[in-house]
Amino acid sequence: MTKVITFKKRSVPVHYPSEQLSYIELLHNKLLEMEYNFDFRKKWKRIKSVEMVRDVAILQYSDGTKLYLEVV
Repeated sequence: MTKVITFKKRSVPVHYPSEQLSYIELLHNKLLEMEYNFDFRKKWKRIKSVEMVRDVAILQYSDGTKLYLEVV
């Protein structure tokens, strides 16, 4: 399934299995926690999509590289 999440005026699609809906809320909480991390905010501007695998968010850049973020 896919849901769009917005952080700092940038919307990104989040792909996740249907049984992992609770991890979307954990991702949202983690993004709020990272709100004042300026290095992460610069990285967020280049994110193309997010894939949730259990408690790990895989942030995918447009050039194909990935950033793994633990949301728990």
